Amino acid sequence: MTSHHSTQTMKPATAAKKLGVYLEATPAEFREGVVSRDELNALQADPPEWLQELRRNGPHPRPVVASKLGVSISGLARGGVTEALTTEQIEALKQDAPEWLQKERATQAEVRKETARLKERDAERASRADA
Repeated sequence: MTSHHSTQTMKPATAAKKLGVYLEATPAEFREGVVSRDELNALQADPPEWLQELRRNGPHPRPVVASKLGVSISGLARGGVTEALTTEQIEALKQDAPEWLQKERATQAEVRKETARLKERDAERASRADA
């Protein structure tokens, strides 16, 4: 019995997500084909100019926008941001610091603080259980 190794491929949307770019902003040949695991690895290792440009200036997908603004994706939605934003638009939002952004950043900071507290508590309980 011989094993048949097939090339693993993914939809362009999956590849764009893994690359951290907005699918609609990628070149047509990327959007219209399939991407193999080897092609994805090559794009990550040696990004072509279009990929470098997208990562630098956008438009960026919502998870990247949320990360750059220091808020959750839900926080973006609550703030009315539902579309991809460019780096310039993100920087303008940071400069303007609208009330919703300040509130969402504070919420995110509280969530991080609580997550850290729970992690510390669980580690303490685990160490007591081991003793």
